[in-house]
Amino acid sequence: MSGKTAIVIGASRGIGLGLARELADRGYKVIATERSQSEGLRDAAAKYEPQIEIATCDVTEKDSVAGLTGKCDEGSVDLLIVNAGIYGGDDQALDDLTRESVADILETNAVGPAQAALALLPLVKDGGTIGMMSSKMGSIDDSSGGVNLYRLSKVSQNMLSRSLFENHAKARGVGVISLHPGWVQTDMGGPNAMLDVKTSVIGMLDLLEAESEPRHIFLAYDGSTVPW
Repeated sequence: MSGKTAIVIGASRGIGLGLARELADRGYKVIATERSQSEGLRDAAAKYEPQIEIATCDVTEKDSVAGLTGKCDEGSVDLLIVNAGIYGGDDQALDDLTRESVADILETNAVGPAQAALALLPLVKDGGTIGMMSSKMGSIDDSSGGVNLYRLSKVSQNMLSRSLFENHAKARGVGVISLHPGWVQTDMGGPNAMLDVKTSVIGMLDLLEAESEPRHIFLAYDGSTVPW
């Protein structure tokens, strides 16, 4: 093992599960979380035993996030990746938005992830890195409109990630990277997506591991900068 430690919040399937597997392949000790039981994550934990430890976490529940603080010593985590999120359903036209649907997706995709990262920041090493799973669909500059709930949540997450960096992580030299994983073949991305999970997660982890200066930046899996 590499002696390094990572936490992946939202590792039950898709990109999060792929991140947990790839980190284990790279020799990390991985704390991988799920909201409900995932057979895929259990299969991965069995394959990589004892590298992957499964924990339960819901980013919308502060007590649930707080339960992770006892999994690692303060200042021991090299990478914290917050991948938890939802798509928001099919009713995303501008005139479909409701108070309830907007509040739900902002809590799940923006406020919850940013507050989870803040709560777990003490576990991250000085000079470590936090990866926030965003999306190119959260870029105002590069947007065709539509899918308004999902886009709104990722724009909001990006802003909160900047706040997390400037007001909390920067002082300890911890970088916060907002990540666009690409259009990936997952339940959310669908079977016609351009990328397989492994290609996406390898690209993102290469970027996170290469970070050597504290900054907040919006990057795609291939290393290109995503416009805001």
